[in-house]
Amino acid sequence: MKNVYQLISLCLLMAIATAANGQVRQVTGSVTSELDGEPIPEVMVRVKGSLEAVVTDEAGQYSIGVPETSSLILTFSHDDFDDEEISLGGRTELDVVMTSNIRYNQYGMEVDRNTLVSEHRDGILVFESLDQDYMMWLDLRVQADGALFFGDTYNDIGNGVAMRRVRIAFKTYITENWEAEIDMDFADALADLKDAFIMYKTDFGLDFKLGNYKERFSMENNISSRWLTFMERPAITRMIAPSRHLGLQLHYYRPYMMAAGGVHFQDVGDYEAVQDRKDNNRDFGVNEGYSLTGKFTLIPYYHDINKGLHFGIAGSYRTPKTHQRLDNVRFDSRSNININRKKYLETDWIDQVDHYILSNFELAGYYRNFRLAGEYTQAKVHRFNDLPTEDFHGFYVMTSVLLFGGTHLYNTYQGEFTQPINGREWGDIELAARYDYANMNSTDHRVAGGAGEGLTIALNYYTRRNVKFQLNYGYLNFDRYANQRGRWYVGEDVDGNLTTDPFRVVAPEGEAGENFHWLGARFQVAF
Repeated sequence: MKNVYQLISLCLLMAIATAANGQVRQVTGSVTSELDGEPIPEVMVRVKGSLEAVVTDEAGQYSIGVPETSSLILTFSHDDFDDEEISLGGRTELDVVMTSNIRYNQYGMEVDRNTLVSEHRDGILVFESLDQDYMMWLDLRVQADGALFFGDTYNDIGNGVAMRRVRIAFKTYITENWEAEIDMDFADALADLKDAFIMYKTDFGLDFKLGNYKERFSMENNISSRWLTFMERPAITRMIAPSRHLGLQLHYYRPYMMAAGGVHFQDVGDYEAVQDRKDNNRDFGVNEGYSLTGKFTLIPYYHDINKGLHFGIAGSYRTPKTHQRLDNVRFDSRSNININRKKYLETDWIDQVDHYILSNFELAGYYRNFRLAGEYTQAKVHRFNDLPTEDFHGFYVMTSVLLFGGTHLYNTYQGEFTQPINGREWGDIELAARYDYANMNSTDHRVAGGAGEGLTIALNYYTRRNVKFQLNYGYLNFDRYANQRGRWYVGEDVDGNLTTDPFRVVAPEGEAGENFHWLGARFQVAF
């Protein structure tokens, strides 16, 4: 008998449970917009976790059956509104107000929206969409320099400190194929435009670049300043290699080679150059100058990150720009440390210039932590009225080694060296040396811009990321013609007085001219 009672009790419990499971209550309500209180039709309403759903009618009304054993959470979704999840509790009526996810720009036009994820990648702040179709990141760079000068000089040189670069750049991949960048420098209490361009990348390796940027000519000139081995580029590169100009460039890339060519016009980043160009256009109504610049790079061993060779050749056909004197060209450069603002090498203005041609030859190689590189650069200035062609040239050769097992990293797309790979968790130390020479004296000294040589030894400490310390020692030796248009003493005359005239110096050839030593340091943070 006891077993019979237990069986009856079990059956009753099962019946009650079955009845409870089968209980469904009907929940009704309306869905309206937060903006104007108007009803929202076609809102998808479902019990969370269920595949079945109902849709609101034209009046924003809905009615849905909710099993008592469900999560008792209703979800509301619509393409134009943020999703909502609301706990139902014991209610049978639930009115919902939804927030619009449509946004408008300052002109009242509806804009597309895409959720971005923000994170730092090796210290760089990056914003990227979930589908990786859009990305924007910051490129901030601060370089603080200091230098001491010593030696028996004809002209006093002041020690000092300076902010060499204070750069703020915004870079973005707008879509899979479009890239853009704007870059400003605020050193020397000025705001100078550096890069400002838009680029379209095709799927077969041909890219189009339009805006203000560095012409593709010299490897050393195109390397980002954040990855320079020495505090300053060699003198011949700073004097002759073209820098940033407004233009259009085509860039073709394969892992084993790179070819680039473009047409370039004025410098639009320097305030003084821009004003001179506008004044010459207003006063004389002349056309702006232009340049045709091209480069080819061959990259054997492109498939091996630990070793590589680089062969490069570049040329540029250039007419005088209207931000300079009309039909004039000048080449000049400061010394190998920016604290010393004297320009020992300067050709002064060369007049009656029809055009000038630049050429550059590059050779570089690296094997794991060792690197060797050099460039030869030449400028030939062709003048009107059968005047002779002026010829200027120079070169540099450098070597470096990462002392704690790091690897030099080469960017095959750009054809240049970039961020080294540290050999230790704490970073790495690089030891480097460079010899550079520049001759701005043309044949028979028709143009006497001076010649000079420099030896630079560098010790660089790369921290784990973002921070870099540089210590440079340098020796500079200039000839008697390196006087920046007669501004600097270059020797003594027959009376023992200092003179700026190289033809009055009594010392034999090779002994006159300025020479000195310097010691420089740089602290850099890039984030």
